[in-house]
Amino acid sequence: MQWTPDGYVAVVTMYNFQQYRHIQAPGWTLAWTWAKKEVIWSMVGAQTTEQGDCSKFKGNIPHCCKRDPTVVDLLPGTPYNMQIANCCKGGVINSWVQDPSNAASAFQVSVGVAGTTNKTVRVPKNFTLNAPGPGYTCGQATIVKPSKFITQDGRRTTQALMTWNVTCTYSQFLSQKTPSCCVSLSSFYNETIVDCPTCACGCQNNITQPGSCVEGDSPYLASVVNGPGKKSFTPLVQCTSHMCPIRVHWHVKLNYKEYWRIKISITNFNYRMNYTQWNLVVQHPNLDNVTQIFSFNYKSLTPYSATINDTAMLWGVKYYNDLLTEAGPLGNVQSEILFRKDMSTFTFEKGWAFPRRIYFNGDNCVMPPPDAYPWLPNASPSLTASLIPPVMVFCAVLACLLGYLY
Repeated sequence: MQWTPDGYVAVVTMYNFQQYRHIQAPGWTLAWTWAKKEVIWSMVGAQTTEQGDCSKFKGNIPHCCKRDPTVVDLLPGTPYNMQIANCCKGGVINSWVQDPSNAASAFQVSVGVAGTTNKTVRVPKNFTLNAPGPGYTCGQATIVKPSKFITQDGRRTTQALMTWNVTCTYSQFLSQKTPSCCVSLSSFYNETIVDCPTCACGCQNNITQPGSCVEGDSPYLASVVNGPGKKSFTPLVQCTSHMCPIRVHWHVKLNYKEYWRIKISITNFNYRMNYTQWNLVVQHPNLDNVTQIFSFNYKSLTPYSATINDTAMLWGVKYYNDLLTEAGPLGNVQSEILFRKDMSTFTFEKGWAFPRRIYFNGDNCVMPPPDAYPWLPNASPSLTASLIPPVMVFCAVLACLLGYLY
């Protein structure tokens, strides 16, 4: 933004262009390596986690002298003289679809012992972004056209002295070794409840990994949750067959002449995490004909083609159910969706009424195998076989009646 006697003042802005993945508490952590021997004189809207060795400086001491500084956002409630626009949210950045006005985070940094012209400044390297854990891979900083800024009255445009961009991409496989959510299914036309696949997110193993889960009715539950490691964000889940922190249940509830209704329930089995600003992405062919959604926000997504409308994003209503609390009696949210039938495609056969794919907070959830989906009663092989004896009896009686008549 401006030159200083031994460096420059820059504004760093992080934009979250992901439609349905946000950065939740404890927030982002940004790090890089200086190309030369730069120091950070001061920061506004953020701070480094370590100061480093600044012993060679006399008088004014820099904010950070490390060659590889790590920066974190300031917390809400920071004094106004330490804030800039889009800062001080504890590192939380909302997704682009849910809340575009809060899908960015920014801070200001004054860099010293650096170049003072476009030709002498060297861009930092080795950028890393944790949000809050691993998962993001950042490319090299690329010098681009200087950013431009329009005044509030729209009559004047100014620009930065120099701008560079760094793009970071997310991978669920880098973020976590195991899945973080699973899907279970049920319907009004079949008593079978298809649970999440066994060991979908891991298996109970108290021999090699003691304390990997805790029973919901354990008398030691409070001490485990609030004991050592309570500030850790490593999931501490309730012992289940699937061992997933999150379960999404899809229930085909009612069938009307021109409509049909489903119920979605999201249950938190993680004792160490409250999911703020959670979201759910669902793929189903009937999402192009949604009539009404109860107690969730809804937005249609078209990730593949503008003509294919089979994906929707759901999230909680602010101050009502946008917080999915930790495992326990209140650790669930639920809603219902009313669909209008398209008679050319609608059917309850072959699992058509169940979702093709579900994502929770951007992570792909483990689905049950298709052959385990609840069957229609008249489509069940065992039920069809059971209809054969009555048919044979009926034919025999009919033959006797015909013989008697003739």
